[in-house]
Amino acid sequence: MSRLLPVLLLFQAALLAEPPNVVWIIADDMSPDTGAYGLKDVSTPNLDRLASEGRRYTRAYSSAPVCSSSRSAFILGCYQTTTGLHPHDVENPQPLPRPYKPLPTILREAGWFVTNAAAPGSERNGRVIKKAKTHYNFEHNPLTMFDGDDWRKRKPGQPFFAQFQITEPHRPFPIPEEFDEEKLRTIDIPPNYPDHPLMRRDWYAYHRSVEVVDRRVGAIIDQLKAEGVMDNTIVIFFADHGRPMPWGKQWLSVEGLQVPLIIRGPQIAANSVEERLVSLIDLAPSVLTLAGLPVPAWMEGRPVLSGDFPERDRLFAARDRCGEAMDRIRAVITADSWFVHNYQPERSRLNWSSYKEASYPGLPLLRVLQKQQKLDSFQQTWLTPTRPEWELYDLQTDPQGLHDVSAHADKSATLNELRTALDKWVRSSADRGANGDPSTEPPLPQIRRSKRADYERTWNIRLKKSQPSDEERLAWWMRSYGLAEDKQPR
Repeated sequence: MSRLLPVLLLFQAALLAEPPNVVWIIADDMSPDTGAYGLKDVSTPNLDRLASEGRRYTRAYSSAPVCSSSRSAFILGCYQTTTGLHPHDVENPQPLPRPYKPLPTILREAGWFVTNAAAPGSERNGRVIKKAKTHYNFEHNPLTMFDGDDWRKRKPGQPFFAQFQITEPHRPFPIPEEFDEEKLRTIDIPPNYPDHPLMRRDWYAYHRSVEVVDRRVGAIIDQLKAEGVMDNTIVIFFADHGRPMPWGKQWLSVEGLQVPLIIRGPQIAANSVEERLVSLIDLAPSVLTLAGLPVPAWMEGRPVLSGDFPERDRLFAARDRCGEAMDRIRAVITADSWFVHNYQPERSRLNWSSYKEASYPGLPLLRVLQKQQKLDSFQQTWLTPTRPEWELYDLQTDPQGLHDVSAHADKSATLNELRTALDKWVRSSADRGANGDPSTEPPLPQIRRSKRADYERTWNIRLKKSQPSDEERLAWWMRSYGLAEDKQPR
């Protein structure tokens, strides 16, 4: 009995120990593009230090490749298709039905101090950003959902859950006044993009925006250290989905779904790497487990920070309407394979999106180069007017998921297995995307008229022309990036 006493005392101390505070740092539209993830073209010392002091996840994915759908999923800990929150940027958000509750609400009800804030020092175009992003597809009031925007205002000893929202690297990227020619030359442009000066400069601007993310992370860490809470705080850095490039954001591609995920804090081994599959919907149940609270049965995510790591052989992801671009797509991600089901294969990957057509210089560039027959045969395949119904990528030989092997005879068994797995998930999860938008949403033609009007206003301001051609828009982008003489009034 005397030998058991120290063990029992340690066990009792563990039970009585205060739960760690939790901080989420959320970047907007970012792939794993940091030094710790092997990218040499960016300077990310704060994120790299966070990774060296904690754990870096190499196979973390969002459940949707666009912000509001993804954010609605990870704040609830379940797929957006299960809750009917699948369309991006809903026009008429509705209250959450029972039994669903956002993670901040569950924690507040359990006595935690819950905040949501813009990262310290956030600004865009010279304007200070004070409002923190939520962008959920359900009706919510940030004034009652959170205790405020400053976790330092909690009561003495009260545990806190703080979210910090980083606007970058969401478009528009600030265009640098100067470009480092060596860094421009060494950017690794994926082969499904043309290696064009405008593409390189746009990618360069994205990398500089990632460096702004790193500075914001540094400011948050400094704030935590100044208050002396780092030793009892789990810091979780991630992005809501992948990078905002033509074949990234809004697509169920590796580029659109894979995100950085770095976790640092008590009992997290320093300089460790986790290579097993993780979904962003795992974060909410992970926080609840850390807090010593029960995980609701309706949460589909799995805790990844306490107890045994969830062993599973696949994750799922979904894309539905994005703005006015209607398109139902589902994906299955395994350790070795990436499977995509295009439910509307008659639609092109260039499915019109007013947001992307106003914000992405790569889109008019791709079409102009296509007209000029300056794209190689592989790049051309990404602009075909239709898509295959099923796509399959071998991640063992093609980790970027670019070369479709669904027609290869030796892949037929894998293809059929993943088709079956996806069909089973769609049925078992009652995928509500099968019925399109919720009935509370406006008709699609109305949404399209509104989005198109926004697009036309943007180009009227830029070119005094509401419907410019691809060539005119490309010329505007070339001037904006300093690749042509600016003869237009700005």
